Parts: sequence; structure tokens; C-alpha cells
Amino acid sequence: MNTPLIFRQLFDADSSTYTYLLADPDTKEAVLIDPVFEQHLRDRALLEELDLTLLCTLDTHCHADHVTGAWLMQQAVGSKIGISGRYGDMLSGADYLLDHGDVVKFGNRSLEVRATPGHTDGCATFVLDDHSMAFTGDCLLIRSAGRCDFQQGNASTMYRSITEQIFSLPDDCLIWPAHDYSGRTVSSVKEEKLYNPRIGGEADERDFVGYMDNLGLPHPKKIDIAIPANCICGRTEDGTMPVIADWGPVRQTYSGIKEIDPQWVAENLDQVNILDVRGVEEFNDELGHIQGAQLVPLHDLEQRTDEVSTDQPVVTVCKSGRRSGQASVILKKKGITEVASMRGGMLKWNQSDLPTTHD
Repeated sequence: MNTPLIFRQLFDADSSTYTYLLADPDTKEAVLIDPVFEQHLRDRALLEELDLTLLCTLDTHCHADHVTGAWLMQQAVGSKIGISGRYGDMLSGADYLLDHGDVVKFGNRSLEVRATPGHTDGCATFVLDDHSMAFTGDCLLIRSAGRCDFQQGNASTMYRSITEQIFSLPDDCLIWPAHDYSGRTVSSVKEEKLYNPRIGGEADERDFVGYMDNLGLPHPKKIDIAIPANCICGRTEDGTMPVIADWGPVRQTYSGIKEIDPQWVAENLDQVNILDVRGVEEFNDELGHIQGAQLVPLHDLEQRTDEVSTDQPVVTVCKSGRRSGQASVILKKKGITEVASMRGGMLKWNQSDLPTTHD
């Protein structure tokens, strides 16, 4: 019997792209399907918070509407990069050149690779080991199918890919596409067989090809940037990683809060301004406060932002790191961008036996 699965569906609003995280809860080994460059910090934070080891990123195809985050994740956590080998010489930088029948393992679970060309020559569908889930990329979408009018697309080829490789899966197999532009999140093989207006019902190959050949869609707005970048797996032009902050080792949480560790703060007190956002009565309680900290309670911060010292980066502090996280959001909205919340607040500061004062 298969073990349970850690599963998350993530969304990039700009390109309407779904990214999928799958992990074995026993070994904590994970794979990430169709990561988006701009969402790297979000995805990395989720991996850290769930305590997962990312083995590889998998792209269902060479995307034309967004740049993959595969290279960024490779540099950040050492994960491998997997994509179809059918792209040939146009693609470089991948660790795994996948093809039909290959298996990608993560812990006690695995994904089967099914070649599903038609949108592009190198499109692949990743099928979970128990055939309960299929990640179909741009081949089969929810009540739709990927366009076939560029990148060697071919509607007849796609018809065969869908009917032979996806519709051959069990009716209750869930369909998880790479995109949806109407807010739909998941479908099933049975639903698409019955209701997909392009290939469902009694549609034959001529019906499908006729439909697809007359879509008349404009080209994706990022195609001239995305395809060249994705041919090198999303590697940046200068080969460097984007930095969250250049003043310290700031990290971003899955919720989007920028945080920094107390130990670094203690070692660099002369390089930052400490803003304590607890209540007045808490400032000198049993936890004490950091020497030199400026006190502006959170409920007053909106009206007193102009009092905050900004000649150096601001580190917001509270008891646990929750109120200080909100304080960092408020400051950012007010135009103060060099700001981070101290992770764990004064609780972690005291647990680390760092110096406090009660003046």
C-alpha cells in the first residue's frame, strides 16, 4: 500500500501558472513541478518550513509564458533539473533528460514520465505511482487543451497524446494542469472525457484539429524572454542568484515576511536600528529589551512612522516575531524597504542567551 503524500498546489498570478510540490512524508524527499522564477523565494520558504529535501525540479515542457525557477532552486538547495530530452540541442543545463517510461523517485513514491507532445515536441505528463494524479502541463487543461500553433506544435499529435496517454488513465485520476485562466484548480479524466469542449464527448481527431487550428490566439507576452531563458533551465544572464537584502542574511517566509536571525542581529547591533513594537508595559518585563532599541508600539506605528530611524536597516522586534512581522509590512508600505523582522522575537533572543537590558 502506498504511503501518504504531502501535496501543495501553488499559483503564480502573473502567468496563471500552477506549481506542484509533492513529497514523501516518511523520508521528507520532494519534487517540484513547473517552478516559476519569480516565485523562487516562496517555494524555497515552503520547503524549509515543511522540512523537505528537494531532490529535483521537473518541467512539463519548455514554457513560453514564464521563466522556470529550476536553475535558481538548483543553486539554492542542490536539486537536480529534469525536463524532456526530446528538445535535443536547443536545451542545456538539465541533469535529467527524461523520456517516455522513465521513473522519477522521491522517497517511497514516484512519478512515471509519459511523453505527451503536441503543444511542443518535448511535452511530458507526470503520473503518480498509484495513477491517482496526473500533472499534464499544457497538454490537457481543465475543459481545454494547450495551443498547437508554435514551437513545433501539432494538433493531431496532441490528440493522440491526450487520448492514448492521459485518457487511458483511470476515470478517477485527478488532472492537475500547468495553467488555468478562470480560477479552476483540478479536474479528472472522467470529467474531461465527458465535458472538454475540444476533445471530450464524441469528438474525433478531425473535430479536435479543426477546433485547435482556428483558435486565433495572440502569442504569449513573455515568449521572447521565456523560451531563450528556459532553454538554459532558467539560468540568469550573469549566473548570479538574486539577493533578498544586501545588508544582511535576510530570509523570506512562505507568508512573505522578511526575517533575520537574532544571533546575526546581536553581532551587528551597530549596523542596524532596532524597533521594538511591543506595548510599553512589555518593554521592561521579564524578557527585557535590546540595548538601544527604539520603542514604538505596533498600534501606534502607522501614525508614528516618521519617528522611525532609517539611517540604517530596521530590524523590528516583538515577543514572538508575529507583531514584528506585521510591523515590517507596515514599514514597507510606508516606503521603508530595508527592514526585516527578528525571527522568534525576544523569546528566541533570550533562549539564545543574548544580552538584554531593563533600563
